Amino acid sequence: MCAQCAGSRCPGDPLRVVGHAVAAAGPDHAHAPGAHSAHCTEPSRSPCGPITCRNDHDVTDYHLEPFEKALAAGTSQMMPYYGMPIETEHEAVAFGFNKGIITGLLREQLGFDGIVCTDWGLISDANIMGQTMPARAWGVEELSVPDRVLRVIEAGCDQFGGEHIPEQVVALVAAGRLAEERLDRSVRRLLREKFVLGLFDHPFVDPAATAALVGTDAGIAAGLRAQSRSITVLKNESVLPAAEGTRVYVQGVDAEVAAGYGTVVATPEEAEIAIVRIKTPFEPREGGFEQFFHAGSLEFTEAELTPILDLCASVPTVVDIYLERPAVIPEIAEQSAALVADYGCADAPLLDALFGRVRPEGRLPFELPRSMADVRAQRSDVPQDGVNPVFPFGHGLPY
Repeated sequence: MCAQCAGSRCPGDPLRVVGHAVAAAGPDHAHAPGAHSAHCTEPSRSPCGPITCRNDHDVTDYHLEPFEKALAAGTSQMMPYYGMPIETEHEAVAFGFNKGIITGLLREQLGFDGIVCTDWGLISDANIMGQTMPARAWGVEELSVPDRVLRVIEAGCDQFGGEHIPEQVVALVAAGRLAEERLDRSVRRLLREKFVLGLFDHPFVDPAATAALVGTDAGIAAGLRAQSRSITVLKNESVLPAAEGTRVYVQGVDAEVAAGYGTVVATPEEAEIAIVRIKTPFEPREGGFEQFFHAGSLEFTEAELTPILDLCASVPTVVDIYLERPAVIPEIAEQSAALVADYGCADAPLLDALFGRVRPEGRLPFELPRSMADVRAQRSDVPQDGVNPVFPFGHGLPY
């Protein structure tokens, strides 16, 4: 739940945050109304199956709100997610194949006439990073490739994400199953976008100009400062900010970098504090795709957890956890002297935040569940429905 509003759907609610952010940022490419779960351990893009969105009008309205704001801001491109609706008025097929969602809801009800590009790999099986990935044709798995192509076009989509089979579209037209007038609507949308972006007026870029725009000192400094500011302080027993020169034992931190902030010592017994960096757990799996997009349990094994807790017991320990996904960390939260979260941060910007050179301002983008049983009991399409999370959505301590 939102820490400020005890669960009410305030501007701190995750989808409303998205809506306000999109409205502020202006036109962009966004995933169309669909389903997503911060705690889902098996993403819908995986071979394991789709996330589903069930019949709950209050939840449906809630999920639509950011898209209404995005459209009001002028968003011109949408991408339907892999999930599919279950037990709703819509057909139980993935959103990219779903005419009720794409044409009925997005185009007719919400008035969107921009480009709809499917998510990747809905039509064809593929080998991705050495792993065989079946087409994510949830709900229409039995259809042939040509029939899937036709379903996507008839649903109201304009582009196929990650597919390279234009001959299938040509064959459908030649067989009289697809009218050229329908293709013209999509072509018109795509060409209009290219004209709006000026791609025909200025089709080429100047590679030599990139050096003045990319990787500049000012840009790098701004990026590192953003990393520091994004650090989220979850717990702090008067340990942070640490004083410069503090005797510090480090794990997972470059000792040479840490020496610019404190006095690095060789053992926990010599230290005033320890700083250890860890990552959200995952289940190692075969195949490059599964190795890149981590999945599975969010809990540490006993073998992983014991050394962390032993360190916490021997010296006041600051634990930094990289939250690529939510983590189940009640024991670490209980026994650490301070606990912070990062979302992708180098050692120096982390230490800038821990030693008070830059003020950390991060807030949790999702709640941290207390157990995997709590995760499994949650719905995939409802936010903040965990029971007694270790830390709620929006949590973050100042100093």
